[in-house]
Amino acid sequence: MYFFGERSGRQLNPDPSKKLSGPLPGEARQPNESRPDNPPTDWIPCVTVSQANGQVVTASGVSRRYGEGEAAVDALVDISTGFDRGRFTAIMGPSGSGKSTLMHILAGLDAPTAGTVTLDGEQITGLDDAALTKLRRDKLGFVFQFFNLLPVLTAEENLVLPLSIAGRKPDAEWLDRLVRTVGLEDRRAHRPSELSGGQQQRVAVARALVSKPAVVFADEPTGNLDSKASADVMKLLRQAVDEFGQTVIMVTHDPVAAAHADRLITLRDGGIVHDAAPGDADEVIELMKTID
Repeated sequence: MYFFGERSGRQLNPDPSKKLSGPLPGEARQPNESRPDNPPTDWIPCVTVSQANGQVVTASGVSRRYGEGEAAVDALVDISTGFDRGRFTAIMGPSGSGKSTLMHILAGLDAPTAGTVTLDGEQITGLDDAALTKLRRDKLGFVFQFFNLLPVLTAEENLVLPLSIAGRKPDAEWLDRLVRTVGLEDRRAHRPSELSGGQQQRVAVARALVSKPAVVFADEPTGNLDSKASADVMKLLRQAVDEFGQTVIMVTHDPVAAAHADRLITLRDGGIVHDAAPGDADEVIELMKTID
């Protein structure tokens, strides 16, 4: 297992006969590697950070146990890893492997039984509910499988909702750019019931980006979409990283979605068993066969 950016142990390869391809964790992917189009030269990073690079989220010795005694279940066991700014990480694993638990703990939605989590320079383990709510509001964006749009609000009102809750006004230029990026210029006044599933998820992606968060957490963002809509959403998340400098951490079962990431972490039985560049979708499928 690697502490991302440092080698604090050995990588567990589920198939020792196969050499893991791609850069090791902490090694930068070459600019625009395997990307047909270069980002525009006039883009401006939208994430406000305290330093130009480094890790935005780290977990140190994180374990999560549910229940007690003979009924206890260890969802995570001594996880130490970190996530660099401006990179796209996918987390995969069989059902019950701990991937959703890991994301929830990284995002402050659940607390570890042991270990610590630091997010954007602040240790969040032990924060009270009010402090965690403020942290999630100010520093995180979320994309969920089932969109979670409010049916009584328009697409634009849903998009700016995080800012409205925080009592902040959206920057008009940034809002217009987001709407153009997700391709919903002519749907701003439509309610969710008037939008397709793919359009609703594009609103959800824009909503996650509107506050310029330190990290966007995406929980099975393509799980409720057809293949075309899934491709559109993954293109948006990839674009957010490449053009806006956004950090994205995504949990997924979809090998095609995982192949869009810079890095793939794979869990089994609460531990990390693979941590490297994902390769293409076929390579991800073969990897998951060795882990399942």
